[in-house]
Amino acid sequence: MKESNTAWHSLSTNETLSRLHGNLQSGLSSEEAAALQQKIGPNKLTAHVGKPAWLRLLFQFHQPLIYILLGATVITALLKEWVDSGVILGVVIVNGLIGYIQEAKAENALKTLADTMVSAATVLRDGEKLRIESSALVPGDIVYLQAGDKVPADLRILECKDLQIDESSLTGESVAVEKGTRPLAENTMLAERSNMAYASSMVTFGRATGIVTATGNRTEVGRISDLISSAQDLATPLTKKISHFSRILLYAILLLSGITVAVGLMRGQTPFDMFMAAVALAVGAIPEGLPAAVTITLAIGVARMAKRRAIIRKLPAVETLGSTTVICSDKTGTLTENQMTVQVIRSGGVHYEVSGAGYAPLGRIVRIDETEKKTAGAREADLATALAACLRAGVLCNDSRLVKEGDTWQVQGNPTEGALLAAAAKGGLDIEKTRKQFPRLDTIPFESQHQYMATLHDMGADVLPLVYVKGAVEQILMKCAVMLDDQGNTAPLDTSLILQDVEEMASGGLRVLAFARREMPSGTSRIDHGDIADNLCFLGLQGMIDPPRAEAVAAVKVCHLAGIKVKMITGDHPATAWAIAARIGLLGDGEKNGSLKRVLTGRDLQQLNDVELVAAARESTVFARATPEQKIRLVRALQEDGQVVAMTGDGVNDAPALKQADIGVAMGITGTDVSKEAADMVLTDDNFSSIEAAIEEGRGVFDNLTKFIVWTLPTNLGEGLVIMAAIFFGVTLPILPVQILWINMTTAGFLGLMLAFEPKEPGIMLRPPRDPEIPILTSELIIRIFLVGILLLVGAFGLFKWELGQGATLDQARTVAVNVFVIMELFYLFNCRSLKKSVLTLGLFSNIWVFAGAGAMLILQLLYTYLPLMNRLFQSAAIGLDSWIRIVSAGFISYLIVEMEKKIRTMTERSGSMKRE
Repeated sequence: MKESNTAWHSLSTNETLSRLHGNLQSGLSSEEAAALQQKIGPNKLTAHVGKPAWLRLLFQFHQPLIYILLGATVITALLKEWVDSGVILGVVIVNGLIGYIQEAKAENALKTLADTMVSAATVLRDGEKLRIESSALVPGDIVYLQAGDKVPADLRILECKDLQIDESSLTGESVAVEKGTRPLAENTMLAERSNMAYASSMVTFGRATGIVTATGNRTEVGRISDLISSAQDLATPLTKKISHFSRILLYAILLLSGITVAVGLMRGQTPFDMFMAAVALAVGAIPEGLPAAVTITLAIGVARMAKRRAIIRKLPAVETLGSTTVICSDKTGTLTENQMTVQVIRSGGVHYEVSGAGYAPLGRIVRIDETEKKTAGAREADLATALAACLRAGVLCNDSRLVKEGDTWQVQGNPTEGALLAAAAKGGLDIEKTRKQFPRLDTIPFESQHQYMATLHDMGADVLPLVYVKGAVEQILMKCAVMLDDQGNTAPLDTSLILQDVEEMASGGLRVLAFARREMPSGTSRIDHGDIADNLCFLGLQGMIDPPRAEAVAAVKVCHLAGIKVKMITGDHPATAWAIAARIGLLGDGEKNGSLKRVLTGRDLQQLNDVELVAAARESTVFARATPEQKIRLVRALQEDGQVVAMTGDGVNDAPALKQADIGVAMGITGTDVSKEAADMVLTDDNFSSIEAAIEEGRGVFDNLTKFIVWTLPTNLGEGLVIMAAIFFGVTLPILPVQILWINMTTAGFLGLMLAFEPKEPGIMLRPPRDPEIPILTSELIIRIFLVGILLLVGAFGLFKWELGQGATLDQARTVAVNVFVIMELFYLFNCRSLKKSVLTLGLFSNIWVFAGAGAMLILQLLYTYLPLMNRLFQSAAIGLDSWIRIVSAGFISYLIVEMEKKIRTMTERSGSMKRE
């Protein structure tokens, strides 16, 4: 409809009805609804058409390293080495299929979101109430809502009674929102539009009548669907680095092969011999085991993270976690307990603190004054005190219950009322006994226009009935004439002191409720609003908050030590968000001293252009009342600033930002299916500390991948140098292409992959995040790769020539050269267990898999050297003990040289650091 961009929340109910041609008496006619639906379509989200499955599969092979491996497959097939060709091709296919499956899972996010719109609705058509599929709704339909209903479309509320709607999945608001009908300002933010009900949210209390303002893709959840489809699928730091490395490797192989062929032809070699030499060089330079090593190392990281309550849905996310520089976290349930808890009580002029968190009735109420702190329980003997009266009001003027499910306490009903019950239990009140002792006679339920609830109770024989009232401070206070003092005696009402207490509690992010009571005439069994309009006795204030998780506080501290910034993006109230951020330790110095704006709200973000937003995203820590569009803008702004962003969320509103982030983290317990499908990782405990643990594991995974690359490349370099040296000096090739394949495939599997099991090095979370712009191989590591490559050249080529000089056959000399490569790689494997430290400082046996792999590799080499079948397949031959002594000596010498290089570099870095200080 042309009205789709209308700010319906700013219009009166009559004007809304008029514009949408709605009728509260008869609703739309069936003919009108059918005609309108034919014009605008059903009330469903349109499935966004992505790349076809066959194209997604082909794109998995569109990578430089895969091109190299496919080339190796063709080359080995031309050499009729069918087993090696099949193995390499198998690696390519497995990696492609894994990537395809992961991408297909991500596509399910949109489908899952569409499913959230499917429900039934009660609608007025042709003057009758009907129950129809929500897909049949059209703008102008009159819809009826009651507790338990899923809102079927975007509605302007026309009439309501005690209506509360859980919009957490859409706005991030942690508690159900109270709804009304009065018009609001046109620029009112989504989370504050109290006269609207939005598709996919849930009615938790009350009932209402509304008129449909938007359906399908025009709804707020439809806009989120568009945002999800527009969010970019970013390459991870690892995939970008591997892609860059692969391109360089491809060019280097082509260049070196060309040079080798040219030099050989100039020296008079035949074209066929030069082709075979180029093939040997290309096969030697290709790290065939790298894709498999990356996949397996990431898979091991997945298993380790699962033990720490983080389920990885997409393999590259494991490494991305290790690169994370910023975590954008939701507040409710991630940084907090997601259980409202009374923490402060002000009653009778006395201040009390309440210990314990959540709905478990475990904790104490402690009196705070100038001279002492003492426990102040509400025992039966103390029931006359103001504290006891305030706690009892919270129990009796309450419709909820606390139940124990297993080892945890849950609230059946309103979270706020659950917090009041837990506080009363901590104060010593027996909740069920109190309710039975003072049975309820009548109730004035909570209504948003009145902002309070009242209950009438029989207080026993010879005692007048009492009305207990709880609600908003301003509503309760204006009805009170007196107050109870600390001893339970009536005293003059000190309004200024109470308002001062309220301001102090609210500044700490507490949600404050006021409590009062009034005696009623004997025999009273019914009450109305007039009975509590005045002459109430003020009992006290209870301040509550969803408290921070203790483990989240510790995890945030670890993240800061690791150089990772943590930012809070929430749909909650700014004051609440700020208070939680302060308690958790999120705030920077500028925010603490006031030089930066304390909280940026959705309205603030709306005023910023893209350039200003980058600066705001960099400097600010707390963002409140953020819309889905603003969340995705914040993530993009941080990425523009060069950050690797992890984003947490649990609602439909979080899904676009989860998909846009470098790694999206969904909540496993409270998260919607939409958020889980859009995310790369799911937390099984909804706990921020699990993100910190996953980042630690991610750093370990990248370390191990780097160790594998630093271990494997010298072999490829050494093999290439040996081939080039043979061509340049005009001698027979010391190693054949099939022997090179044997070295590369077996050592990668039995030696290199053992580094994937390497435990995390100490202090891994005390170093800053890696700069995303820094390549995998730093200049120091490149120097080490060339050092080891040259050592392999000298060892293999030197011993090859030595053996020939001692009268060995060509096959024996080549067998020695092959064993030199394997044994030197074995020794070098121990060098690579740490790129900076000695293996002895890590603990020689801290990775037992290294010894298992080394043992298996030695057995294979003995078979390669002495088994007749292997001699025929690989043109190897048996060698003597003296040859083995020279081979092992070469390996041990290379180990010592690399350890000396590490030691010298460490001393140089330490000296440079001391000079800078």
